[in-house]
Amino acid sequence: MKTKSLLILLTLLTLLPSPMAAQQKRFTLEDLNFGGRNYHNLRPKNMSLTWWGDQLVQTDVEECYTIDAKTGKKTLLFTLDEINQWAECDGDTKQVRHLMNATFPYPDKPLVAVGNRLAFILVDFKEKHVVWEDSISGQDANDWSPQSRATAYVQNHQLFVVDGKGYKRQLTTDGSREIVYGQSVHRDEFGITKGTFWSPDGQRLAFYRMDQTMVTDYPQVDLNPCVEPCIAKMQPDKYPMAGTNTHLVTVGIYDLNTQKTTYLQTPAVDYAAMPSQPQSPCYFTNISWSPDSKHVFIQELNRDQNDCRLVSYDAETGKREHQLCRETSDKYVEPLNPIQFLPWDSSLFILQSQKDGYNHLYLYNIKGECIKQLTSGPWVVLDVLGFNQKLKSVIIASNEKHPLQRNIFAVDVKTGRRTPLDNRTGVHRAVLSKGTGSLLYDKWQDPVTPNNIDLTSTKERKAVRLLTAPDPWEDYQQPGYLSGSIKAADGVTDLYYRMVVPRALYDQLPTDSEGQKTPLPWRGTGGAFPTVVYVYGGPHAHNIEASWHWYSRSWETYMAQKGYIVFILDNRGSENRGRDFEQATFRQLGQVEMKDQMKGVEFLKSLPYVDSNRLGVHGWSYGGYMTISLMTNYPDVFKVGVAGGPVIDWHWYEVMYGERYMDTPQQNPDGYAKTSLISQAKNLKGKLQIIIGYNDPTVVPQHALSFLKACVQAGTQPDLFVYPGEGHNMAGHASVHLHERITQYFDDYLDPILPPKGQQ
Repeated sequence: MKTKSLLILLTLLTLLPSPMAAQQKRFTLEDLNFGGRNYHNLRPKNMSLTWWGDQLVQTDVEECYTIDAKTGKKTLLFTLDEINQWAECDGDTKQVRHLMNATFPYPDKPLVAVGNRLAFILVDFKEKHVVWEDSISGQDANDWSPQSRATAYVQNHQLFVVDGKGYKRQLTTDGSREIVYGQSVHRDEFGITKGTFWSPDGQRLAFYRMDQTMVTDYPQVDLNPCVEPCIAKMQPDKYPMAGTNTHLVTVGIYDLNTQKTTYLQTPAVDYAAMPSQPQSPCYFTNISWSPDSKHVFIQELNRDQNDCRLVSYDAETGKREHQLCRETSDKYVEPLNPIQFLPWDSSLFILQSQKDGYNHLYLYNIKGECIKQLTSGPWVVLDVLGFNQKLKSVIIASNEKHPLQRNIFAVDVKTGRRTPLDNRTGVHRAVLSKGTGSLLYDKWQDPVTPNNIDLTSTKERKAVRLLTAPDPWEDYQQPGYLSGSIKAADGVTDLYYRMVVPRALYDQLPTDSEGQKTPLPWRGTGGAFPTVVYVYGGPHAHNIEASWHWYSRSWETYMAQKGYIVFILDNRGSENRGRDFEQATFRQLGQVEMKDQMKGVEFLKSLPYVDSNRLGVHGWSYGGYMTISLMTNYPDVFKVGVAGGPVIDWHWYEVMYGERYMDTPQQNPDGYAKTSLISQAKNLKGKLQIIIGYNDPTVVPQHALSFLKACVQAGTQPDLFVYPGEGHNMAGHASVHLHERITQYFDDYLDPILPPKGQQ
């Protein structure tokens, strides 16, 4: 099978020749894993940056500097000692420990917001004194409005607001673990990350109320109760599983001036309509405000998730006003972004939609009329960074140049003309200035660039380099990083892969006419290498991009150093490739993905240095589901697998995610039966280790335990390791232990033949 060369960048090895002594340093998991003790020292250098209007500010631990947009020159603004001195001059001890999180909320005022666990203060750094403070810092769901200086927060399940003068008001009295206020709802789906939303003038607060009384408890267990007797106790989660009752959400509006709360008159739920079926509420997402703070906009999605309506409400009365637009689908619609009004015209807004097959921008007026489609083409708008108000352009990130890239463009709202604002290579993560949007800082990588930072004009590509980070791994023996493409199981679609290989193998790989290493043809010597397929495979994720080392996870580097090849493929169903690519898995999760992953295995078997008798597979969460799916559907292919936090049966996954991709179990019984791994337990042949967090609130332990029960009944023999007290992912240094365990399992059962020391 031939691979398709990428048309972007790209040499695939980050290593340049270095002295032999330096090449002998070997990585440990303490170096490579995010929980490791030396991990921080081996990350690419970076800068902590923020905006004060259109002025760029560097926030270090002990100093803040302004940065000149033309020269990049830094000028000291103030120090940590000065901030603490000015705070103490007002008679308080509000010790600020660092300035890394300092913000400048007013573009035209010399005020910096800093704080600690006990206090939040505004300091005038020209007049050198504290101008405002509160003591709300550290509460749940803390949300501060710079306009009114009011703070919304949750304490003991109740929602409170403290206004800018310090007057405290309790908005709710019935809050509990079942009645949740002011926090994220719908299990963080649909782009929801919080539960309070201040109006532009800071005088009104929109907030979520979530009623979970009808949602079944999942029986989590607290192994370490804080009170006597020291016996494990129940610590249940509210977990709405697919096809069951889900929570009900409403949206309230609190008015600082009238001190009254009004609830939006959103569609009601008819519990009696289908007594034998779960209730069918709307999902309310992407809350936004009109520029005049008089109207609230919500995208309302039906439970089937195939009918989405953008609706406006009167913020004073709560009355439903207009349906501005509607999008339907025979599969699903997935609203992820709130509308954004043009700063220079409050009657026009930008809406993001995949309705033409790719996520693009549409210009609407307040009447709900689509003025025009602003962007189009077989590529995806990845993000809207904001607006250049002077030039009347919207600044976006997209993968127009290549599916693996992320580049920055200015889009003229009048003409639709796109102007590139970066070097057109790699992956750029930019932040727009908070004043007029005339500047952005751009942190970017490509496969051979650890981290560069540019300060760039949004009028044209005119950049000042602020940082060129050296390779933090230059003293280590590094493996090789390759990327290319193969065809999906449909024979048409390009799928992109990354391959991390031992250095000894990399040095023998041929180069093409552009000087880039390629997997074939190979004329090297030596034995074949054991190979691990790392997989995720699910929605809203990708594993390959044109960033440093092709976005490689550092565990892959560790494995390649030990003598393994690690292969990663983004199958159909993963993100940023358009609607049809993502929705190919609808109602049959895991099936199309497996077919594509097996095309990757077919490619691996064509490589003479891959030992097809020693193939392993590993993944976490959706990747854990894929790992067991591959191990049991292709039991003669994979010798070893490690499945972390695996979904086993979509019946037991949460409503919003599960029903989007699978419909309900009542609507799609065959699909749920086909994709369940319970019936596949009998097919397990290779060595499989399942690893879970004992208190996982995302993929609850019922999944893994039910699979183990099925294996007992079938007579198959998986292994299990549990992390007590941990959730869906292992936090802190436990992550090092986790990756030691994963590695050891492959060492024990995949029989790696380790090259001599120094030749890996």
